[in-house]
Amino acid sequence: MEPMREALQPKARITGVVYLLYFLTVVSASVLVRGIVVSGDAAATAANLLAHASLFRLGLATNLTATALYIAVTVLFYGLFKPVSKTAALLAAFFSLVGCAIQALGSVFQAAPLVVLEGSPYLSVFKVEQLQAGALMFFKLSVQATYIYLVFFGLFNLLIGYVIFKSTFLPRILGVLMALSGLGWLMFLWPPLANHLLAYIEILGIIAEAALMLWLLVKGVNVERWNEQARA
Repeated sequence: MEPMREALQPKARITGVVYLLYFLTVVSASVLVRGIVVSGDAAATAANLLAHASLFRLGLATNLTATALYIAVTVLFYGLFKPVSKTAALLAAFFSLVGCAIQALGSVFQAAPLVVLEGSPYLSVFKVEQLQAGALMFFKLSVQATYIYLVFFGLFNLLIGYVIFKSTFLPRILGVLMALSGLGWLMFLWPPLANHLLAYIEILGIIAEAALMLWLLVKGVNVERWNEQARA
């Protein structure tokens, strides 16, 4: 039992560390690109983007790093929750990985405006206003991609909440919070409603995932109960 304890607790805390790194990169990426896109104003968006192109590229790179970290979190969660329900853990991992793939595709839409605006010779046939409108269109497409991958992350959180609640090695309140946050992200099946309630959805999501991250980082899991479920 003691070797298993020594192996499992570091793994749980490593999951917490990777989760924390994900949070830090997401916040950093958001700060780096904040204010560049001006909703409904293609000219202002183009001017901001060209003036802060290097900062925008750094934000994109940071966002891709966050996606890679979430893939790692997904794999670690699968290993952690497989003893509870292999089917649910595998399905959760599938939804998360699909969401990560869509998020990476959304990054392509975010990078496209730089290609449009930085003056490639073959784009000289278009007027400046057309290029600016095209750049804004790509940003709008990236927003649509965001709505889609948030639905998949909502399914992931809902299933993770289920396996946490069913497990005996983590507090059930963490499972309830994760499931509620998953239901919140699922509101992006109808974006107008989700955008209306966005502040509440984000607060619930931050509380749920931060609570789980901190618990894994500080407390780990109850090894004896994890072993009981693994044997069962």
